[in-house]
Amino acid sequence: VFGLLPILLGIWLSLHQWDFQLPNRPFVGLDNYKELFSSDSAVYGDWWQSVRATAIFTVLSVPLLVVIPLGLALLLNRSFPGRTFFRAVYFAPYVLGVAVIGLLWRFLLDANLGLVNRLLGVVGLPSDTPWVTDVPWAWISLVGVTVWWTSGFNAVIYLAGLQDIPQELYEAAKVDGASAWERFRHVTLPGLRPVLLFVLTTTILASANVFGQSFLITQGAPGTETRTVVWFVVEEGLRNNNAGRAAAMSIVFALMLAVVSLANFRLFRYRED
Repeated sequence: VFGLLPILLGIWLSLHQWDFQLPNRPFVGLDNYKELFSSDSAVYGDWWQSVRATAIFTVLSVPLLVVIPLGLALLLNRSFPGRTFFRAVYFAPYVLGVAVIGLLWRFLLDANLGLVNRLLGVVGLPSDTPWVTDVPWAWISLVGVTVWWTSGFNAVIYLAGLQDIPQELYEAAKVDGASAWERFRHVTLPGLRPVLLFVLTTTILASANVFGQSFLITQGAPGTETRTVVWFVVEEGLRNNNAGRAAAMSIVFALMLAVVSLANFRLFRYRED
């Protein structure tokens, strides 16, 4: 009901010129798909620009969202005073909605009135950085905010995985004279392989479906440089009233993500063998 039927409806929409405001929605076959791959179509340039923007954000954010939370989890898995407090602190931003995050950082990163530039000016650094209106600063802002916002979730997943690794393995490695790096490489990473696969796959999918950050923080600036696929699909379907073309974009994008996910599973399976 909530999975298969929307997919089937999306496929049906993609085969029509579907305008919610018009009674007639003619069948156009694969024309909506052809427009996405035909350089002569009006939507071709904007579509592939949005794909490019999504790819840039995903490539920049995913490594950080995989590595940084792992480092945090390794630190928070140790015994030290206030450990529970710091676990809550790192996870706290994740409970905020994207609307709150977007509006908050849009204000903080404002080139003229934002607190970030003011603090940079206090310490003698340039205080006129266009964090949300120029590249590469817009990408740095989007990636930085996303890492700050969502790292806590991945860290919690890693923590759960670390606590499932038998301590006897670490004790045996110490007896054999293994260094901290060797214990991490030969005990921690193999023990976290299923967790790493889950974190990597879900992080890729979440980053590829980014919408709220770019919509609220950079507003696509400069120009449409940071307008992502999901944003373009929403704009095409709801603002331009072309749900058929938007559905075709969604399906093509879903197939792209399916290929990436399958490659990810294949890579981890190969390493395990």
